[in-house]
Amino acid sequence: MLAGVAAGLAWQPFALWPLLLVGVPALTLLARGRRPRGAFGVGYLFGLALLTVTISWVHVLGWWVAALLIAFVALFFGVLGVALSLVGRLRWWPVPAAACWVAVELAYSSVPFGGFGWTRLAYAAVDTPLNGWFPLVGVAGVSFLVALVGQVVAWVVLLLRERRPRVFPRVLPAVLVLVALLAAGVGLRSFQVEPLAGREGSVTVGVVQGNVPGRGIEALGRARTVTNNHLSESVDLMARARLGQTPVPDFLLWPENSTDIDPLLDGVTRGTVAGAAAVAGVPILVGAVTEGPGPDERQTTALWWDPLRGPLASYHKRNLVPFGEWIPFRDQLLPLVPILREVGSQSVPGTQPGVLSVPVGGRTLKVGDVICFELAYDRTVHETMTNGAQVLVVQSNNATYGGTGQIEQQFAITRARAMESRREIAVATTNSVSGYIDRDGRVVDRTSEFTSAGFVETMPLRSALTPAVVAGAWPAWVLTLLALAAVALAVRRRPVRHNGPRPEGTAPTPAEPSPTKEPIR
Repeated sequence: MLAGVAAGLAWQPFALWPLLLVGVPALTLLARGRRPRGAFGVGYLFGLALLTVTISWVHVLGWWVAALLIAFVALFFGVLGVALSLVGRLRWWPVPAAACWVAVELAYSSVPFGGFGWTRLAYAAVDTPLNGWFPLVGVAGVSFLVALVGQVVAWVVLLLRERRPRVFPRVLPAVLVLVALLAAGVGLRSFQVEPLAGREGSVTVGVVQGNVPGRGIEALGRARTVTNNHLSESVDLMARARLGQTPVPDFLLWPENSTDIDPLLDGVTRGTVAGAAAVAGVPILVGAVTEGPGPDERQTTALWWDPLRGPLASYHKRNLVPFGEWIPFRDQLLPLVPILREVGSQSVPGTQPGVLSVPVGGRTLKVGDVICFELAYDRTVHETMTNGAQVLVVQSNNATYGGTGQIEQQFAITRARAMESRREIAVATTNSVSGYIDRDGRVVDRTSEFTSAGFVETMPLRSALTPAVVAGAWPAWVLTLLALAAVALAVRRRPVRHNGPRPEGTAPTPAEPSPTKEPIR
């Protein structure tokens, strides 16, 4: 479990990423040579510890929710332990072992109920020398590289434990591999990997963080107050712009859940939003909860609100939080777990990519929108750009998780997406943390938690796509197939009980009888 704790501390808010070089290889070393049941147990305990450190913030929804989630997702790490023990039988095991990490990440990011891919290795790597690889190989590829570095470290440890003559020449290639991966990551930070990249004009965005009353689960209430707070902060931001204290924005970005009352149906809320747009004199991208499409259903929606013509375009959030925004097996579970009624109406996912084609300052602009939890989903993020988005924004409501590690983890994931796409990203949250991230993943501006704030940034318009965005899910699936093939091959081989790879020409260890059936002394 100590290995899992060490690995977990690599994620935000601790951000002790060098501990990846401890936790990742430690799991390999602990699982190596064990029978499947023992390897599963090692992996499961590793997962329990890692997840307790990283995602225990789910406790704000109830300690039982956090316990169940952690206990369930840890099962995938148990499977990882078995896979690592099996592929360790192969000669060049570090590569398929790293691929096994990616395969397991793909699994728990996909199932059940859409998965929970918050703890992918790449998200802990945003400040490592490997971050230059993001635009080339994407999140899945960087996870593979982080895991590969860990496997090479484990390989070196095994070689040193053998205490054989001429160990250094055998360790040197592994060291060179590590140096090459890290040096390439550093070098790629300044290398333009996307074709024809560059500015194609710009748009000035005003980011509004209106703040909410209360903290934790209490912050889900008082919907009209939340909307009024965003109106007030918008008025203050535009006043500063007209006084010349900040640039005049082309549009305002409000966060997810800036109104939890449908402004298309509720007259008071419609008046508040329309009034904010009229005072601003520019469109507002509003984060709303809209009713429908069926009875007792709702959608988390982005509405483009024009100051003269009202709502012109919308996007419905596609990746919803299970048991937070929707309840699987709702009819069966509600009678058994009455507290789930607090979730409210059943949310319905959208089906279209988050690209809004809207008029801005006499031109048509394609705004790419990602809403909160969607940041963890490769396909959703990539499709905003492959469908023509020129500028990328994130709307989020983190109020429920204020004061927990979730805030910094999501900001780190947003930075990873900026590096992967080589796009600037503006982030608006209700009260924690809004900001502006440049295309290299650097934080240019950010707000504080539990405050109201507003700022204006000029964002370049871009249409060039990085290799990572073009490749989409292919790297993850190719690496998963590699892992499955390696596991299948390893199952057909008897266990290897020596402590490291044996180069050709060396004698077998006592655990592996020689052809003459005489033990080597």
